[in-house]
Amino acid sequence: MGEKELYGGLVRLHVLHHASHEPVFGQGLMDELAHHGYRLSPGTLYPILHGLEKSGQLKSTVEKAGKTSRRTYVATAAGRKALRAAKVRVRELFRELFEEELPHGLLEGAMRDRRTTREKGEKL
Repeated sequence: MGEKELYGGLVRLHVLHHASHEPVFGQGLMDELAHHGYRLSPGTLYPILHGLEKSGQLKSTVEKAGKTSRRTYVATAAGRKALRAAKVRVRELFRELFEEELPHGLLEGAMRDRRTTREKGEKL
């Protein structure tokens, strides 16, 4: 399995994460993902966006500005639900990958603090 296949799920999670917070568009996502070390071409990113839309996790609209237009994507309720479920699995994987490197209890304490903050309705 190559890097492309290995990181494909992580790219999808990044897309859903950002699209859950605000409308996103192709070039903006490519720039954001490059910031995290993912160098994607339009030929890689757009099929991912189209696949997430086809599966009902993203919804797109076309915004027109003069003679130009831009397709933006937002996460649907199904996409936000999938992201929440994925966060649980990513947290479990993170624990397994780094359990020997993290001081005992550090990750659990951080996760507990995040839950407490959310329960109080505070922004992270």
